[in-house]
Amino acid sequence: MMQLRKFKQLAAWALIGLFTSWMVSCSTANVSTNTQQSASGEATVEFWTMQLQPQFTEYFQNLITNFEAQNSSIKVNWVDIPWSAMENKILTAVSANTPPDVVNLNPVFASQLAGRNAWLDLDTKISNEERSSYLPNIWKASTLNGKSFGVPWYLTTRLTIYNTDLLKQAGISQVPATFGELADVAQQIKDKTGKYAFFVTFAPQDSGEVLESFVQMGVTLVNTEGKAAFNSPEGKAAFQYWVDLYKKGLLPREVLTQGHRHAIDLYQSGQTAFLASGPEFLKTIATNAPQIAAASAIAPQLTGDTGKKNVAVMNVVVPRASKHPDAAVKFALFLTNDENQLAFAKEANVLPSTIKALGDSYFKNVPQTASTVEKARITSAAQLQQAEILIPTLRDSKRLQRAIYENLQAAMLDQKTVDKALEDAAQEWDNRA
Repeated sequence: MMQLRKFKQLAAWALIGLFTSWMVSCSTANVSTNTQQSASGEATVEFWTMQLQPQFTEYFQNLITNFEAQNSSIKVNWVDIPWSAMENKILTAVSANTPPDVVNLNPVFASQLAGRNAWLDLDTKISNEERSSYLPNIWKASTLNGKSFGVPWYLTTRLTIYNTDLLKQAGISQVPATFGELADVAQQIKDKTGKYAFFVTFAPQDSGEVLESFVQMGVTLVNTEGKAAFNSPEGKAAFQYWVDLYKKGLLPREVLTQGHRHAIDLYQSGQTAFLASGPEFLKTIATNAPQIAAASAIAPQLTGDTGKKNVAVMNVVVPRASKHPDAAVKFALFLTNDENQLAFAKEANVLPSTIKALGDSYFKNVPQTASTVEKARITSAAQLQQAEILIPTLRDSKRLQRAIYENLQAAMLDQKTVDKALEDAAQEWDNRA
């Protein structure tokens, strides 16, 4: 059970976009040669995942057996990489020209190397008919400069998990749906209970949730030339929103230093009323804080006036240096087809990225006696109708986040005015090397 909880936590970090920036270091041990050609002419495709063993070992073994039965000339060698080691291992393998053939990453993570032409251009290998089976907005998440570098796999959208006891104590009968409404109830919760409404991190290398909130509030982050577009009236309003909340004492002081993990800790300890997270964390809360879990309910994701909702994507990519690109693409499409996506979504409590799998009744119907976890699945799936990748796929999106977060912090601490912080953030982005 401890291992399962650990996986769920790790998976959730990846899906709401909490990957750290690429560490350009090749200090790890060299990765073994990836693909082999046997004497019989069989192609061996090496497939890397991130810490999915042992929880999903049986699932992947069955999937690989089925694939090999349908493709007698292809063998699949599954290698599960520890979460913390994936960054350096894939960088080392790509640099040494010995990459695996299919790699489980995510668009933000993978786009760092897509900009360096590390991945196969899948538009040359995947037909329009095959591509049309995936949710269009989700496919776009794995494109850069008009080229597809990845195939979508599984998804999650944030929910608002809330403590019904704290809301009752504060006299709040309706869960906020927008950031504007959240600011109002935050003051009421603080006044009536002495606790905080929520925690969101401004740590530059952690969650992109605040950056996503800008887009939900109507801010355009960058223009078509890649220059800063957030130095605008909408951008100033978004800066002012977060600065005001902090200065009014409606955000914990540690939002400047602690990451999203602290948001979960505070919610589980009953110190905050709301938690923005994926439904995966409901089981974690039930294990770690049964009383809080019993008082918890779920609502749709908070958004701004745009009504936009976030979606986090996991994908698979094929390195350009793969020795068996056709076999690799065939396996990637098999891994992510309707049947296999639906099966994995049920196994891992995530959402599929194909239209047919998402249309299954599993994501639409639950009994009236359904648990909070089951209700969360339905709410999450319904949100995909409005969901999109809120942060544009950029080669150095983490630098954009750092420029905005660091200047937001300066404004929160009265080191800069909001106008100056906004101007400096835009200049830092536009003048980056």
